[in-house]
Amino acid sequence: MGQTIIHSGTVERVENGKAYVRILQASACSSCQAAKLCRSSESKEKIIDVPLTSSQEVAVGQTVQIEGTTSQGLKAVWWAYTLPLILLLVSLFSFVKLTGSEAVAALSSLSVLVAYFFALYLLRDKLSQILSFKITNITNV
Repeated sequence: MGQTIIHSGTVERVENGKAYVRILQASACSSCQAAKLCRSSESKEKIIDVPLTSSQEVAVGQTVQIEGTTSQGLKAVWWAYTLPLILLLVSLFSFVKLTGSEAVAALSSLSVLVAYFFALYLLRDKLSQILSFKITNITNV
């Protein structure tokens, strides 16, 4: 589980102790020789905000490598998809059992999800420390 995810990117801007790095996220088949012919390859540009340590200095236009771990990705999937699904299903069946009304249960379950995502929003700074990339290599271009 300790595998790393490494992307190369270009620093777009630096502010408030963060570097905003533009990376090209490519699908698995985009590196295939026939990708241009089958048109199934897909790639997107994304801007990732990366906290800087006090010893790191980057400038706009520099090429950097950012690194994360696969366990960070699994944690993100847990918090964003798996746990909300479990909450939705448990609350739905619980509210149906308590109220006997499917409509009330559905609305109540959705309100549980709203509360959950609001709590995630309030905890976003703490989560961003756990789920953040770090800059590992800075290239002067």
